Amino acid sequence: MSFDIQKWFTEQKITEVECLVSDISGIPRGKILPVQKFVSALDGDGLRLPEYVLGQSVMGDYHDSDILHEIGRDVRLVPDLSTCRLVPWYKEPTAQIIHDAVHQDGSEVTFASRAVLKHVLSLFQNAGLEPVIAPELEFFLVEQSHDANAPLVSPKGRSGRAETAKQAYGIDAVNEFDPLFEDIYDHCEAQKIDVDTLSHEAGAAQMEINFNHGHALELADQAFLFKRTLWQTALDHGLHATFMAKPMQYQPGSSMHVHVSLRDSETKRNVFSAADGSPSDIFYYALAGMQHYLGGAMALMAPYVNS
Repeated sequence: MSFDIQKWFTEQKITEVECLVSDISGIPRGKILPVQKFVSALDGDGLRLPEYVLGQSVMGDYHDSDILHEIGRDVRLVPDLSTCRLVPWYKEPTAQIIHDAVHQDGSEVTFASRAVLKHVLSLFQNAGLEPVIAPELEFFLVEQSHDANAPLVSPKGRSGRAETAKQAYGIDAVNEFDPLFEDIYDHCEAQKIDVDTLSHEAGAAQMEINFNHGHALELADQAFLFKRTLWQTALDHGLHATFMAKPMQYQPGSSMHVHVSLRDSETKRNVFSAADGSPSDIFYYALAGMQHYLGGAMALMAPYVNS
């Protein structure tokens, strides 16, 4: 980001900075600092975080791995200032910045989620190609509960009633939660999260949000921030939101779809299509690669029993 971050902090009257890094489950980890402490860290040795934090499970447990080093080994968090955004749901002016993780010698922590994606994108770049993606995230809205072991319950909407029938693409069913979604769209606009359409899925209070097509790293960052935005906004409306793959036994599952196309870096031509619009050989090579490798990748893409 080619702007003076300290000037921006002053203009926005920022008092705190949330330093975010994604763990292997896509959950935000990091630290919250007073703005002056963050500025001092920029000029000094930066922020430190235990390396094993990046490998936490969704339940907060630490994976037993030869890759994750012993407790006590720190990595440094380096801010990507292009990801600096306001946190719109706080009354106190607060900034959030996504960070990369590096070792003490400055080399990347290769298993950090963002570093993995950057490496994949560098392979495309070396081949003169660039992927274009558009994710779709499905989620359920549910009632808040103090009992973590209680079954999830569909929430009541503006009508005072919970959904009982399947409402795929139901407009009135979405309107039941209009105040929530109005705030979500406002929060996304404030954070430059480029969401497109919202639709109702088949499950009770199951929704899907679509993103516009764009650069893979930028869209991954936006999806990461959107999940946090939804969680926080739902709480403000007395609800809970879950992206769990199968949160309720008798309801459909949720997933994240990723639309992918591939274009030539110079000409910007879609290499999945031949000149006459028919599928190209590269398109079939890509399908074959996914058929061959995605089975093994499920250990990372869908690592939990619920998936």
